[in-house]
Amino acid sequence: MNHKIIILALAMLSLSACKKEEKPPQGPKAVTTVLVETRNVTGYSTFPTTIQGRNNNDVRAKIQGYITQVLVDEGQYVTKGQPLFRIETNMLNENASAARAGIGAARSSVTAAEANVKAAQAAVNAAQVEVEKLQPLVSKNIISSVQLQTAQANLARAQAQLSQSIAARQQASAGVSQAQANFQGIQENINYSVIRAPISGVIGKINLRTGSLVGPGDPSPITTVSDTSMLYAYFSMNEKEYLDFLLDSRGATMSEKLKNMPMVELLLANGDVYSEKGRIEAVTGQIDPATGSIQFRVSFPNPQKLLSNGNSGTVRIPIAYDNVLVLPESATYEQQGLVYIYKVEQDTARSAVISVEDRVNNMVVIKEGVAKGEIVVAEGVGTLKPGMPVKSQPKKFDDIINAIQPVF
Repeated sequence: MNHKIIILALAMLSLSACKKEEKPPQGPKAVTTVLVETRNVTGYSTFPTTIQGRNNNDVRAKIQGYITQVLVDEGQYVTKGQPLFRIETNMLNENASAARAGIGAARSSVTAAEANVKAAQAAVNAAQVEVEKLQPLVSKNIISSVQLQTAQANLARAQAQLSQSIAARQQASAGVSQAQANFQGIQENINYSVIRAPISGVIGKINLRTGSLVGPGDPSPITTVSDTSMLYAYFSMNEKEYLDFLLDSRGATMSEKLKNMPMVELLLANGDVYSEKGRIEAVTGQIDPATGSIQFRVSFPNPQKLLSNGNSGTVRIPIAYDNVLVLPESATYEQQGLVYIYKVEQDTARSAVISVEDRVNNMVVIKEGVAKGEIVVAEGVGTLKPGMPVKSQPKKFDDIINAIQPVF
């Protein structure tokens, strides 16, 4: 009898426990939803870039010597021809003085040679007169022909002396030219002792300063001057990106394709968008076999001198999507390499695969998988399962995408 009572009690306790574990049936899950829309949006293709001045010129010494003065500072803007450095010229100045004295001596030699030519010319004239005076006397047999022959010999000797004097004058004149050329060469070297800016631009790092020995054969420049009024941003595309670029760009030739390209933006290293837009101007003629990439050049104005040679950043090429299907990024989830959404059909969450073309401003641009006007779960998709009953709570599209915060 006692065993029966115990068994009955255990059965009642088990039944009571089962009743406690039973949960009341739940209703549909409330979910935020949006309608699939079509919009005009702009996406971007981004490429890391390095920035260089339009013209970067090395500053080197044309003569060897020690720097005596540094006339500029790093980062300073200079104009073409402005003095940057001075090199010691003591020896050059001494050589210039000697060369100048050599010009004076050569000119004195020319003066003496001129006097000799005049004297020789006078002797020729006198000898010529003597010959002309004797010729008729000899022809009339008044005097002996020996006197005429003597006069003619004197004339020939005077003419030879004149020729020698003229040659000496020419040699003296050549000496003046040589002395002047020697002086001019030394003077040019003295001028080279002032190292000037080859172009207008900004001074880079100064590698050598006062007391440093410099010369034209130095492996490194003294400094660099960069023209940063216009800057070049260089970026590369791989072979696939380049082929897509060729196929998607309008134009029959490369120049036409570049001309039809939209203006591009520059994202600076601090995340700001540079105020000036740039244009793609050139593409290298071949793919680099070492990297498998091809290089593009973008030109950016730099009126405020905000950018400098050596800056880095990101080039953004805009891509216009007109009248495309869009959804908030929060409406998507990925699984095994596919992108899914949940459509709401007859108060039930139905999973669907979509093809995403791009992601722009917290939105996904959709190629296929949904239609305009369909209801899609916009938030909390990770808590859903296919076939789950849901209760739609519509929300404005822009309220959702504007509330999405970037994750850093």
